[in-house]
Amino acid sequence: MNTQQLALVFPGQGSQKVGMLAELGESFSSIKTTFAEASDALGYDMWDLIQNGEQDQLNLTETTQPVLLTASVAVWRLWCEQGGIKPALLAGHSLGEFSALVCAGALEFADAVRLVRARGQFMQTAVPVGEGAMAAVLGLDDTQIVQICAEAAQGAGVVEAVNFNSPGQVVIAGQVAAVDRAIELLKAAGAKRAMPLPVSAPFHTSLMRPAGEKLAVALTDISLKAPLIPVVHNVHGKTESDPAVIKTLLVEQIYSAVKWVGCVETMVAAGIETTIECGPGKVLSGLNKRINKSLNCFNIESPDSLAAALESVS
Repeated sequence: MNTQQLALVFPGQGSQKVGMLAELGESFSSIKTTFAEASDALGYDMWDLIQNGEQDQLNLTETTQPVLLTASVAVWRLWCEQGGIKPALLAGHSLGEFSALVCAGALEFADAVRLVRARGQFMQTAVPVGEGAMAAVLGLDDTQIVQICAEAAQGAGVVEAVNFNSPGQVVIAGQVAAVDRAIELLKAAGAKRAMPLPVSAPFHTSLMRPAGEKLAVALTDISLKAPLIPVVHNVHGKTESDPAVIKTLLVEQIYSAVKWVGCVETMVAAGIETTIECGPGKVLSGLNKRINKSLNCFNIESPDSLAAALESVS
């Protein structure tokens, strides 16, 4: 395969599960080595947590974010170690954008692990537990959903479309009453499903601006370099090489919609024919295939899936 036809993508929150990457960890020492690096940065045994911990603990956003970033970086390192070809582009969904920047050589791994733990703390404290909600909406077009959110917000509070994941699949978020109102209106408008998600904060809404301000302060102490592999950013679906601009995009991303459809469309327009998802689960592979049926989509979370992904680009 021509390197210009390959992109590697990195999942966001929701892909974590107890026991993830267990087989890879037993088969390849570099997986546990990467987790040991992250553990040193955070001061607890992260591998033990994901193999033997409780799912509720893993779902706490300040835990989820460093765990998934570490999993993605571990798989990326394994890909390189096993002779996987260098991709033309990288992209990540929400938190996954930080994983992409580490793998692109723009962000030091230990810095990123500490940064995303703080990001999780900032996001959780921006809106008190119980005051925010998110919901997945299936079967309506983006314009309808945006309009209905605007209608629901009148008098009920903040509710916004926050993840444009694939055609006909959008996530909304905001204050509980406004999200509940939007769900009613969306169902009345013909949505196939409009269902609350089990999350602890209204991510990617304007309510997250305080978290963005704190992240901006945290980023002032972080050295960020130009990516060695271009990264497609969630905020606008484009690549960026200026480290100062990338920092701004990372801040804006916290309180802006994730334009994943735009990211994938950018990759396809650049000649990408295959995407490989690095980390647990197949969420992005499923979304990518729905966005563009011609894409070949693989994921790496086990020895078998690693072998299939390597075979796909040989």
